[in-house]
Amino acid sequence: MKTMKNVFVLLLCCFHFSLLAQEADKKKVIQRIQQKEVQYGQMANQIWKYAEVGYKEKQSSALLQEALRKAGFSIEPGVADIPTAFVATFGQGKPVIGIMGEYDALPGMSQDSIPTKRSLGGTSGHACGHHLFGTGSVAAAIAVKEWMQETGQKGTIKFYGCPAEEGGSGKVYMVRAGLFSQADVMLHWHPNNQNVISMSNSLANKAGKFRFYGLSSHAAASPEMGRSALDAVEAMNYMANMMREHIPSSTRMHYVITQGGKAPNIVPDFAEVYYYVRSPNRDIVMDVWDRLENAAKGAALGTGTKYEAELIGGVYEMLPNDRLATLMHANLQWVGGYTMTLSEIAFAKQIQQSEGMKAADLSSTNQIKGLHEGDNLATGSTDVADVSWTVPTIGLGTATWVPGTSPHSWQAVAAGGTSIGRKGMMMAAKTLASTAVDLFKHPEWIKEAKAEFDQRRGPNFVYKSLLGNRAPALNYRD
Repeated sequence: MKTMKNVFVLLLCCFHFSLLAQEADKKKVIQRIQQKEVQYGQMANQIWKYAEVGYKEKQSSALLQEALRKAGFSIEPGVADIPTAFVATFGQGKPVIGIMGEYDALPGMSQDSIPTKRSLGGTSGHACGHHLFGTGSVAAAIAVKEWMQETGQKGTIKFYGCPAEEGGSGKVYMVRAGLFSQADVMLHWHPNNQNVISMSNSLANKAGKFRFYGLSSHAAASPEMGRSALDAVEAMNYMANMMREHIPSSTRMHYVITQGGKAPNIVPDFAEVYYYVRSPNRDIVMDVWDRLENAAKGAALGTGTKYEAELIGGVYEMLPNDRLATLMHANLQWVGGYTMTLSEIAFAKQIQQSEGMKAADLSSTNQIKGLHEGDNLATGSTDVADVSWTVPTIGLGTATWVPGTSPHSWQAVAAGGTSIGRKGMMMAAKTLASTAVDLFKHPEWIKEAKAEFDQRRGPNFVYKSLLGNRAPALNYRD
């Protein structure tokens, strides 16, 4: 009996020692990230200034690739037939831990890093914080690589440079090319107005442009000779708006008329409308999209025009993974939040008074949401979802914006160009790196995540892209 007790005490001591050693490893990677805070802040700010839209992120992609190359990663550029996509690799063998990074901006969102609305004179801006996303993920990957090199840790760390998340579905083409299947686990993060790990699904999404071709004519002298392409767009939009009553209430449709003619006295011979359809279920998205195409056909028939449709984006809903979420949440709590300085508080208070902001507690940047508190927060769409159906995937959000800020707003661009954005980015980098260390040290946790992944997908699941076989829409922002 005494011998068994001694064995138990010995095992308990070994376990405790193992935990202390693992915590020390995580402290090392966090320290490495912190030591380069200024460098990573400058990198993020440079990408913020570039503000390159989807598939046009040449400078942003090159900057991240160069940082990884200098750190000792091998770089595979131009993957999946996308010039700005790349994969950076260090190490060999199992496990393979992947970290994703994005770096595309949004059109029409140019904004200075001040708490009042003022364009910098450009056409685009990082209203979703992807300049922070890409840089923070690179910081995590480099820190993990240096820790692996220092400790002799076996395995592989991969960074996936992912362009055109905003409507371009860049990761879908990378999934189709089999790039993510090389990884055992994928980690990611996203800028936010709070610190949270969401367990809810994102929305599946299908996006495309409908182009109508008519006949131009003098709108006053000979209107009967013309066939208005703009009439066709408006007829389609009218039918789509009538359709809203007859689709599931959780489904969303958005559109913008991208081209509608040049002058009122000319019957437009060309017009274009850009549509998104979203739903928590991709089967509903596909059904509604088919109905939308029928509306386009009807609009063309009724106006005497011709039409064509170009599918540009299409993503799944997110596949959650409880095992990985629990692990990452523990690391987010361990890393902790941050407290704003007096100057940051002054900036935040002024921006909170601007139109479109919601009242929110500024001290929330130092708080971590409970694991299931964010379950109903994900109402957007992301191509990370397609990755999550390919390999076990988990991510987090950190407070890179003033609490109460909506993404895709000028307020998000402004805060993302300040120290507030960079502090949230550092939190994310440290959490990603700590989670990667845990997974390298505990391959059995990867097995548990994979078992859950297989169960959630089901035994007969076969991935089929919502984009079919089309080539990357490299000019979709033109």
